[in-house]
Amino acid sequence: MKIKEYLLVKKQLVEDALHRFMLESDGTFDDHIEAMRYSLFAGGKRVRPILCLAAAEAITDNPRLLNDLILVSCAIECIHTYSLIHDDLPAMDNDELRRGRPTNHIVHGEAEAILAGDGLLTFAFELLSNPKSDLPQLNRLQIINLIAQAAGPKGMVGGQSLDIAGENNDISFEQLQRIHKSKTGALIRCSVQAGAIGAGATDEEFTCLSEYGTSIGLAFQIVDDLLDATSTTELLGKTAGVDQQLGKATYPSFFGVEKTRDLALNAVDNAKQALIPLGNKAKQLTDLADYIYLRTC
Repeated sequence: MKIKEYLLVKKQLVEDALHRFMLESDGTFDDHIEAMRYSLFAGGKRVRPILCLAAAEAITDNPRLLNDLILVSCAIECIHTYSLIHDDLPAMDNDELRRGRPTNHIVHGEAEAILAGDGLLTFAFELLSNPKSDLPQLNRLQIINLIAQAAGPKGMVGGQSLDIAGENNDISFEQLQRIHKSKTGALIRCSVQAGAIGAGATDEEFTCLSEYGTSIGLAFQIVDDLLDATSTTELLGKTAGVDQQLGKATYPSFFGVEKTRDLALNAVDNAKQALIPLGNKAKQLTDLADYIYLRTC
């Protein structure tokens, strides 16, 4: 299956599952749940949940295990969506456009947007701890712990804090790497690791996939930096050039556009090298790495 077809199939799988799992407005909490649903179903490529599922498929073809990981992948998407809602807030990036339509706080107000993000984050852990899951208990605990770390004070939240602190300040390239590794890379790496654990990966397989996740997380953020600097608002579905407006350090601000393209390609190559021991079973992950880079073209 070619990568674009694979992405469409897996995206639809995730979309269908999100619609099954996500709370429906029930009268009492209508406004709050509608604000959560507004951003969760605003589109997006669903890259993180797809990485979770693709990593699992590189380890096993057991349909029961793969089915159990759909719930995990949906929880990861809820966490990612919460982060976007909060990232767009006036106190953060103050953005008015996300995925081609007004951001959550523009439509529902700032207070409700904050609560919608809080709701999605908490709901994600409700999904992860669902007692009906057939994943082995130890594996589930490992996945929950990894996701909590990736989303927490030394992961995505901490990275966002460093990102804000670095606005309009001269920061080192080492500090930029720390921001990217925490703010973006941690949840992407964790998505891959969660799929590996849920599929019953050996220590060697888990190491390969962790290295892949680290490199693909870096590639994803470098490409995002590139797109912000070189693309348009219409193509991105969010305001282009925000990084420069906010005085953020980025790969293009350190290295220029062409050198940054080379660094993105190098990260992709490192990700693909990490998969070699897994052989052809990891083909979709290899193709996903290329797909992430080709977003720059």
